[in-house]
Amino acid sequence: MIMILYQTDSANPDFQYLIQFLDAALAVHNGEKNAFFEQFNTIDMIRYCIVAYIDEVPAACGAFKPLTDDTVEIKRMYTDPAFRKRGLASAIVKELENWAKQQGFKKAVLETSQELTHAISVYEKSGFYRIPNYGQYRGVETSVCYEKAL
Repeated sequence: MIMILYQTDSANPDFQYLIQFLDAALAVHNGEKNAFFEQFNTIDMIRYCIVAYIDEVPAACGAFKPLTDDTVEIKRMYTDPAFRKRGLASAIVKELENWAKQQGFKKAVLETSQELTHAISVYEKSGFYRIPNYGQYRGVETSVCYEKAL
């Protein structure tokens, strides 16, 4: 197995290909609340995206967006089910952190669903810790938010 992490942007066709599956999975997961979350998950003009390839096949992705002058938000994390349990999500999180740090950012935050326990596990193992829900996620009972100093 050869894994390559490729830095790109949201115009990348492989990133867009993987995001289709993420959006479909989230639509099922979020149900009637999907429109609320969907508005915060557009991918137009994301400058910092990672696509993980396994043997040249796009297998996972993630991205970050600047949130403030010193903080980024980790977004659009997804691993194709055929490639799960191989450490791809952890590798992408680490790559996103390093890239954000290189760009001068000091902190990363993220939001996920309290029901997505595998995602939470990846973030906690990566050193993220739970914080009060921020921004548009304040008061959203199904959301949990995390932070990490870069």
